[in-house]
Amino acid sequence: MFKKTASIVLGTSILLTSVGMGVHATTNDKEAKTTPKSSVKNVIMMVPDGYSTAYATNYRWYKGKESTMDPLLVGMVRTHSANTEVTDSAAAGTAYATGVKTNNGMVSVTPQGKELKTVLEGAESKGKSTGLVVTSSLTDATPAAFSSHVTDRNNEVAIPSQILSNNVDVILGGGKDFFLPEKLGGKQINQNLVEKAKKQGYQYVETEKQLANVKGNKVLGLFADEGMSPELDRETTKEPSLATMTTKALDTLKKDKDGFFLMVEGSQIDWAGHSHDAARAMKDAESFEKAVEEVVKFAKKDGNTLVVIAGDHDTGGMSVGGYDQYATKVDILRNVTASAPYIESKFNKDFSNVKEVVKQYTKLDLTDEEVQRIKDAKQSNGDQPIKDSDNVAYTISNIISERALIGWTSKAHTGTDVPLYAYGKGAQSFSGLKQNTDIANLLAKAMNVKLN
Repeated sequence: MFKKTASIVLGTSILLTSVGMGVHATTNDKEAKTTPKSSVKNVIMMVPDGYSTAYATNYRWYKGKESTMDPLLVGMVRTHSANTEVTDSAAAGTAYATGVKTNNGMVSVTPQGKELKTVLEGAESKGKSTGLVVTSSLTDATPAAFSSHVTDRNNEVAIPSQILSNNVDVILGGGKDFFLPEKLGGKQINQNLVEKAKKQGYQYVETEKQLANVKGNKVLGLFADEGMSPELDRETTKEPSLATMTTKALDTLKKDKDGFFLMVEGSQIDWAGHSHDAARAMKDAESFEKAVEEVVKFAKKDGNTLVVIAGDHDTGGMSVGGYDQYATKVDILRNVTASAPYIESKFNKDFSNVKEVVKQYTKLDLTDEEVQRIKDAKQSNGDQPIKDSDNVAYTISNIISERALIGWTSKAHTGTDVPLYAYGKGAQSFSGLKQNTDIANLLAKAMNVKLN
């Protein structure tokens, strides 16, 4: 066991002391007999953010055959939060991390503001190593819910120090700005948390190439100032893929003889749903599936690993088919090679090249009416910087969705149930219709951890 027994600071108030110095079961049959039947050495929670049955169905058509997750389907998850039928990612992440429902916007605290123990912190208390791998900022709602406690998810400046205080061994994703002494949201971050992490023994990396050379037991990888790039645009960056980060996390964490807990999030499926970018959603679903393949391969070889996969909510109210037609043309999305914001960035100032640029990145021949819709969106957008929420990118996304016969009902989340997948030791415990809080409690039970 390379993780030393240490005090773990939860924000500023809770102190837990690591225990569990003994060696847990390994894949060796003789050793496994000495471990309690309910104990699982390694637990991996994977969250395709925003992924519902509509995403799963569209992805199957997009891929042309069943996904890696399809054979692992064991049930469904109810997603509502404590104060509304439609959850946000903070409340949903809290449910998955703590086994307690809270209000939208709150991160691993009760609606009254009391801090809640997370499954990651529980794993730490058992002497296990832990990891977070995401394509969002590491301060975003889902990773924050497993590793920190704040009453308002927008208080992202308070989260990085808690991640480090929790002694998370593998920390990979975006959010560089929140770890460095930058002014964010009117608040001054006085401490350089990257330098602090180095002093705590972390190897710090910023590119895919640097990540490949990591050899130690602790790594902090910050690959973007805030969120990482969509998978559609990743080739234009030096960022690693979700699968690459996941594989490095597994290779690092498996060194601990006591086992590990790892949370992996495909964050950008949700972001694509918010902006109705169907091609981006499918490409990031593909990226997530590749990470799942690496995890399942590890679990098969290890024999003492539990893998649980579940979206935290639906995003955008995506449909399979739409616009009053009994059909879908998801295959159109396979020809899209860039996200809508990236496509927008290639338009010239007067938008005279809209037709040519869209053709280049989508193979679609826009009608005059569609070109005019994009130009009209420019007029309402003015000369503001390009963002995912811009009217131009949103209009491009909706035109592509219409061509693919994919409908949307919202720019926000919806309250539909989401599919639940599981593999490995104890997977059968997750079958059926579950509350999102059940997931955390079952994960904790698998590790012999007591939660809230």
